[in-house]
Amino acid sequence: MAQSQAKTTADTTVTNGPMGTTNSGEVSSPLPPTGDFMHQLSDENRQIIHRLCTEPVPHMDHPDLHRAKADVELFGVAAKLTPSDGYRFETPDEITAGRISPATRAPTLTGNQEKQLFLRLNLTRMKIGAILQKYAGRPLTPKAARTLIAWGDWELKVREQVVELNMPLVLAMAKRTRLSNIDFNEMISEGNMALLRSVDKFDCGRGFKFSTYACRAILKSFSRVAMKASRYRGTFPVEYDPSIEKSDHVENQRARVESDCIMELKDIIAANAASLSDVEKTVILERFALAPKTSEVPTPKTLEQVGTIIGVTKERVRQIQNKALKKIRHALETGYLAAG
Repeated sequence: MAQSQAKTTADTTVTNGPMGTTNSGEVSSPLPPTGDFMHQLSDENRQIIHRLCTEPVPHMDHPDLHRAKADVELFGVAAKLTPSDGYRFETPDEITAGRISPATRAPTLTGNQEKQLFLRLNLTRMKIGAILQKYAGRPLTPKAARTLIAWGDWELKVREQVVELNMPLVLAMAKRTRLSNIDFNEMISEGNMALLRSVDKFDCGRGFKFSTYACRAILKSFSRVAMKASRYRGTFPVEYDPSIEKSDHVENQRARVESDCIMELKDIIAANAASLSDVEKTVILERFALAPKTSEVPTPKTLEQVGTIIGVTKERVRQIQNKALKKIRHALETGYLAAG
């Protein structure tokens, strides 16, 4: 029941566009401040202004966000600029306490604590949207830019805290799903993306726990990964094997030709189709290891080794070898090759 109600939340929630307007409205983005103000900013502050002026900043409205001192009620401190701190608001300690270590179990939030976190997030986004809407189509003033930087910094810190506190949901859902044909790291990656989208779209004013809303989105992302993998398997039923990408057809063909030539040469010598003398036959057999197989693997012999066998110099062996090869070549041309 809770999950079906959470689904209704996902289907009916309307988020604001980058200027605080509905999705049906078209409002131009503000321009960066003119003059030397942008050059005086740090790279981090310039990135914050660029991100907020170019990317949507959706927020979920809530009555508590419109109170006179909503910033004090939600953050415990007033949203007051401190120029000496790079144009930032004073940030509560629980936001700047540092990242949650992977070995540390994330604390379980109560419903009120979770609601306060999301109200903080939506307050920062509402303030950002108001500034962007006010300066739509025209340059930001230095004061507006400094305020935008401060709200943008708060928004990043709160969003990071929300995500880190709920990261265990992704791992828990991945272990529960147990898709054996899907890479576990890919599931975690898709689940993290679904978690980020859920943080942006969750409406704490409906009274549901964030885990109820986010777990359904994470499981749907796993389902999409499984469908994608199934389609891939339908197209590529086997794993990629780099060895099959390189064709060895040429090498195999060359090996077959060499084998055929050796067999033909052996036939010529065995039938003495080239009219070789006994000395010429011995030279060819020993030089090219064509002698009948014995217990030892035949190896080609040098001219000097063959000369020792037949009792002549190596130069004389070369002359006999060349004369025998001419006879064999003639036999191939007139007999075997002509017949082929």
